[in-house]
Amino acid sequence: MSAANAVSRPVIATVGSADIERAISVLVLAFSADPVTRWTYPDPDQYLTSFRALVRAFGGRAFEQDTARRVDDYAGVALWLPPGIEPDEAALAATMPAGRESEMAAVFEGMAAYHPSEAHWYLPLIGVDPLYRGKGCGGALLEDAVRLFDRDHVAAYLESTNPANIPLYQRYGFEVLGTVQAGTSPPLFPMLRQAR
Repeated sequence: MSAANAVSRPVIATVGSADIERAISVLVLAFSADPVTRWTYPDPDQYLTSFRALVRAFGGRAFEQDTARRVDDYAGVALWLPPGIEPDEAALAATMPAGRESEMAAVFEGMAAYHPSEAHWYLPLIGVDPLYRGKGCGGALLEDAVRLFDRDHVAAYLESTNPANIPLYQRYGFEVLGTVQAGTSPPLFPMLRQAR
């Protein structure tokens, strides 16, 4: 096969410290129409001013752990937290808008009920710039991570905030554990990939 006919594989790399803001921008774009995220931040200005802080609080420790991954030239980003590393709960609480405190607390309690007690990798956030959706970027990010999990025989856990993404996660071995919903919130779906 000639070089001209070769299919290029997505390039997966660690997000460098100089590119953290760029990675966060990708996630801001990716979640701009996400059902749970936009329920949390229904006002566009509120979303644009608050979601960056949510990314840092929820998945920012992936930058510190060098477990934030990007595909190609920031077409997509995944923030993986290794076993034993948790989101910054105090900072996360500070990003929540006023008026839905009881519903948000119930959603977070529901999420916590599904988190595995065994050692596991946690995916707080994964997203693809809408310009690159449907081109295999999300799958490439998941495939990259799954190799690591299988090498180390460790489970992985996530919550899908969009039911349209469930089939993608299922292709990589994640199984729906249930549904979390409180008050007016859209459903989100805890998913586990057993250690292999």
